[in-house]
Amino acid sequence: MLIDLLESDEPAILQRWMEHHLSAGSYRPDRISRAELQEHSTQFLSALRRALASGTADIYGADWAAVRHVLDALSASRAEQGFSPSETAMFVFSLKEPLFERLRRQHANDAAKLADGAWEMNGILDKLGLYTAEVFQRGRDAIISRQQQEVLELSTPVVTLWDGILALPLIGTLDSARTQVVMETLLQRIVDSGAAIAIIDITGVPTVDTLTAQHLLKTVAAARLMGADCIISGIRPQIAQTIVHLGVELGSVVTKATLADAFRIALQRTGLAVQKQHGPPRKKLVEPDTASEGNEA
Repeated sequence: MLIDLLESDEPAILQRWMEHHLSAGSYRPDRISRAELQEHSTQFLSALRRALASGTADIYGADWAAVRHVLDALSASRAEQGFSPSETAMFVFSLKEPLFERLRRQHANDAAKLADGAWEMNGILDKLGLYTAEVFQRGRDAIISRQQQEVLELSTPVVTLWDGILALPLIGTLDSARTQVVMETLLQRIVDSGAAIAIIDITGVPTVDTLTAQHLLKTVAAARLMGADCIISGIRPQIAQTIVHLGVELGSVVTKATLADAFRIALQRTGLAVQKQHGPPRKKLVEPDTASEGNEA
């Protein structure tokens, strides 16, 4: 019954549907243009008509692949644009009104056919609306996961303090997921730079528990396997007491209170040292204008 409506009145249904889109509160002209909305609506109606013409109502079947493709693309784009799940699903649900108007006009004197058409319409559009919401949710979860990964990578910068000496300042909680990113980032930099010493600074880590300490030891062990020694800096009195209270054995890992102390140890291990200059630094005064004038004279 729906196929008859679309084959005979598809342009009129599309126009009425677009009017409903533009007047509905879910329309966001700041995020989607009228032309883009028109394109999505046209593609969906065309794919829906072809799917209904197949005579099957299984929206997960091969005959409905084009419909699912349109909804997949729409859900992904709206997840990127910041729409909500309900706003995205309303794209499908809002088609009920123009379809029901056509049904009522054609079967105003036949209550049975009107009921059958409404039942068919609700069943199909409800399934497609729920499918759209599910795809949207998966897409948004993927975006959140990607953003979390990007934040983790940005929050674990490895900097070169000196030739052969790297520093990894950690800020925030160190959980299993972040430890993996920290380890991968540090090991890759050790390979790229050939550094012999890596300083892991935990000044910005608010608390250190048994799990955090284990994560640090795993990172140190992995760095040693790559040929680099590790020094842990930022051991505050509270953290030192916590580590002792928890009975965590740091083994032969060198720990220092500040990054400066750790850097000093790293320089000593590489055969370098920083010395204070005696007396003020000598400044070389250059007066190019005066010198050029003397040469010309």
